[in-house]
Amino acid sequence: MILPMKQVLIDLDDDVAQRLEQVAPARSRKRSEFVRAAIRKALWDLEEDHTAAAYLRQPDRGEDAYVDPAVWETATAPTRPRGRR
Repeated sequence: MILPMKQVLIDLDDDVAQRLEQVAPARSRKRSEFVRAAIRKALWDLEEDHTAAAYLRQPDRGEDAYVDPAVWETATAPTRPRGRR
C-alpha cells in the first residue's frame, strides 16, 4: 500500500549535509527513509519527555489505581501433573 506523503524542503548546514551524505548518500533511496526515521524518533522522544514531565508533576499513587492487581494474583502457583505423557 502506498501512502500519500508531503514533500518538505529543508536547508542543512555543510557539516550536517556532509555527515548525512556519509550515512545515506543522495544517490541511494535510503536517504529519505533515514530522514523520516530520524524525524519519527525525534517526535517520539519529545512525546516521551512530555509524558515523563507529566508524571513528575503528578505522580501515580496507589489509591489512584483503577484496578487492584491483587485480584489478578493467584493464591498458589499452578502445579504441573507428574507422570508420562
